[in-house]
Amino acid sequence: MIFKLETHKLILRDFSIDDLGGYNAFTQDEKYQRFYDEVDCSAEKSKQLVDAFINQSLECPRTKYQLAITKKDQQAIIGTCGLRLEPDGQASMGCGVARGYHFSGVAVEAMSALMDFGFQELGVRRMYAQTIEDNKAAIKLCQKMGMRVEDRLIKHRYFKDQWWNTVIFALLKNEWSSKQKIANHTLSKDSNTER
Repeated sequence: MIFKLETHKLILRDFSIDDLGGYNAFTQDEKYQRFYDEVDCSAEKSKQLVDAFINQSLECPRTKYQLAITKKDQQAIIGTCGLRLEPDGQASMGCGVARGYHFSGVAVEAMSALMDFGFQELGVRRMYAQTIEDNKAAIKLCQKMGMRVEDRLIKHRYFKDQWWNTVIFALLKNEWSSKQKIANHTLSKDSNTER
């Protein structure tokens, strides 16, 4: 079955091969690629990743939820968000949206739904996100989610001919309050599609 989370305006669902064109389009945007290694920015890498996202959705038990973000009134992918389960009740997460949807609330709504799913449905006790310190949009998103800075790694990653600092944000389940649940959503599965 296709996994799906529904929010007020969005559908977060498993990837399909039909999403490759849309995923490639927004990940090939120059602004999107500023904080990624050149190796991770090719069209070939996009194809590898979409294939991996599809394969991960078939794993049992499932430990990775890399989901396509679409608006309810359209099929086209406008971003992606992911939650990866780790030992001891922890999960890492991340989000990226197409440039045309920056400052629209899409990332906040998607991440809120994903965090609520992780804490409420998957039994996660701690979620964390890592981002390049210069990525102000990602840092602002983590802060909006109520996450706090846990660590700062100096000159942690090397790409684009320079060293980058990494910031780690985290949130515990008991810190996830109702006022931080920005999007009302329901967990649903498409019962007509079987895998």
